[in-house]
Amino acid sequence: MTNDSRSTVALAGLTAIAVLAVDQATKVAVRASLDPGEEREVLGQVVELVYVRNTGVAFGQLAGNGALVAILVAAAVAGLLWYFFTHLSTPWIWLPAGMVVGGALGNLIDRVGEGAVTDFVKLPGWPAFNVADFSITAGVILMVLIAELHARRLRREARGEG
Repeated sequence: MTNDSRSTVALAGLTAIAVLAVDQATKVAVRASLDPGEEREVLGQVVELVYVRNTGVAFGQLAGNGALVAILVAAAVAGLLWYFFTHLSTPWIWLPAGMVVGGALGNLIDRVGEGAVTDFVKLPGWPAFNVADFSITAGVILMVLIAELHARRLRREARGEG
């Protein structure tokens, strides 16, 4: 592994640790200050702080199917890691990889330790979510964007357009 590759992996690891730390700290704060099902307005009716125990995946899908959830999450993380380690030279790939891994670990810790994921941010017309969910979603979007921009750059270079 080259020094650049080691740096990319290290940056992804640091990003994952940062996401995990913020995710777990916010969930601890919510569990300490709210009862399950309790809601508090934060920004009027735009943002609410809630305490929801989610046994499903994103936005409560597959609730109550713990084994299937575990298999799907493991497969998704394995696919992400494969992509990451086969594209270490892609600029900025460490950021979305770290975001997704940190978020996945944050929700995994909840599932193992609490039996459900703690969700706490509620927007109008949207299911409750948490820092890990946001990080996973933003990370996937960012990974697709980075991969597409990198592919476009490589195509331009191959055509001699620099």
